[in-house]
Amino acid sequence: MSSLLIDHTAPPVRALVLHPDRSAGRAGGRRPQDRLDEAVGLAQALDLHVRGQEVIALRRTTPATLFGSGKVDEMAALVRAAEAEVVVIDDALTPVQQRNLEKAWEAKVIDRTGLILEIFGRRARTREGRLQVELARLEYERSRLVRTWTHLERQRGGTGSTGGPGETQIELDRRLIADRIVKLRTDLQDVRRTRGLHRTARKKVPFPTVALVGYTNAGKSTLFNHLTGAEVVAKDLLFATLDPTQRMIRLPQGRSALIADTVGFISDLPHELVESFRATLEEVAEADLILHVRDISSPETDAEAKDVEEVLARIAPAEGEEEASLQVRTLEVWNKIDRLDPETHAAMVTRARTEGAVAVSALTGEGLEALRQAIAERIDTDPEIHLTLEPQDGEALAWLYEHGRITARTEDADGRLEISVRLSEPALGRYQRLFALN
Repeated sequence: MSSLLIDHTAPPVRALVLHPDRSAGRAGGRRPQDRLDEAVGLAQALDLHVRGQEVIALRRTTPATLFGSGKVDEMAALVRAAEAEVVVIDDALTPVQQRNLEKAWEAKVIDRTGLILEIFGRRARTREGRLQVELARLEYERSRLVRTWTHLERQRGGTGSTGGPGETQIELDRRLIADRIVKLRTDLQDVRRTRGLHRTARKKVPFPTVALVGYTNAGKSTLFNHLTGAEVVAKDLLFATLDPTQRMIRLPQGRSALIADTVGFISDLPHELVESFRATLEEVAEADLILHVRDISSPETDAEAKDVEEVLARIAPAEGEEEASLQVRTLEVWNKIDRLDPETHAAMVTRARTEGAVAVSALTGEGLEALRQAIAERIDTDPEIHLTLEPQDGEALAWLYEHGRITARTEDADGRLEISVRLSEPALGRYQRLFALN
């Protein structure tokens, strides 16, 4: 007797992805097809079943529907042909445009900001991540409340002094959202304060800090795993990492550093997210070294790098620091060189050396030792001192190995050691107090 298997999983949501192309007559910029491909990737990251995709030329915008009436009718046929339940518009929509398009197409419409917020909502795991996403979502939805209550009466009462039930409900919801936003901002302020205390504590250790940044899907998490031996989720998926993860990394000559994997950036990153994730992004601004990981195999790598630099410019620099110094503290890592053909591969490695970058493959491990060395050179600013230790100074030698980085060591026939060692200023002070400085 065969058993009946019942599939309880929800069927995939059918989607149509449209990219409004505003580039007509403009030089430079990204290719519309690449922008569409990225939007499809975002939709797939939300587990939407993309049944159709299209680049739509947009020479001028229509306030009510973004597209002209002819295009709206033309795309309605596309929606029906794809049997789409959701239409993704790879652009920013006003609440009115979103509502009108939903009526015209009889399908749910989501714009680029809403799509990214949905993805972030799914990816957030920590309390901090969920707080940040909820704040961003409420800021986004606050202006869209009119969509929720269009079925209620909007007429004013006979005296003109009281609102109808629809207006009352909207005002009530707006007040509830405003109250919740105030509460979330207070909670996130506590998060920022806690992070600040942690940073202060780390500076006393002290461990230099390294932050990984880059365009989403540039391979940051794979690189992070290789460098630290961690097992952070690393998928070929946009925004696979949302909540920041920190681990210790051991560098050449024994130096340790704290390295953080952060959320990926993307073009037109919603300002709500930048503001809400400021507590997390402050870790980047405070880092001793920023590793800007680029997918060097992407045809859009230069445009993606520019997008990352623009987001970094929106992050407040450390107190008393000029904004330009973020660039000074940034080391570019050209990832995914394993995807290049041999001739391009060799040229890219040479070019990286010329431009002060490091070419690597986080997948195969190529170039990672050179990257470790480059990180050590960039963050190892401690002064080097030269010491002579007698054979009986074993305790001092052990202390130096534990708290410093031995860069050179020679021993004469009598067992006397000549040592070059890098020590931070606090460590040097402790050594002077514990042992007589030779």
